[in-house]
Amino acid sequence: MKYMLLMQFGAQSELPPLGTWPPEDVKAHIVFMHEVNKKLIDAGEFVDAQGLAGPEQAKIVRAGDGGSPVVTDGPYPETKEFLVGYWIVDCESPERVIELAAYISAAPGPGGKPLNMPIQVRQVMSGPSEEL
Repeated sequence: MKYMLLMQFGAQSELPPLGTWPPEDVKAHIVFMHEVNKKLIDAGEFVDAQGLAGPEQAKIVRAGDGGSPVVTDGPYPETKEFLVGYWIVDCESPERVIELAAYISAAPGPGGKPLNMPIQVRQVMSGPSEEL
């Protein structure tokens, strides 16, 4: 089964912004994320993983009159949470994906202390049958 693991941060988080961390702590965090990806690849569970630009660079796009794009900045500053990255994994069981999410949640933060950040787990649904 394929799952998406969503790494989220927000204003309610007790985590200081990554740009305020000491350089050695940022490096340790990034090394951990690379190690996560390598472990997933070695286990045959890796499908994709990406970090995302900050919400200040996000755009919201809607179709306007005649289908032309209407672009606005977003999410807005009052947004409580925002997505900072994701993994798509292919695991044998729901228990395994929960184990992976807990491992990723404990990524090192400032001073090497585990972040215990929230990781949302969502199954990737397959499309409808060919009969529809």
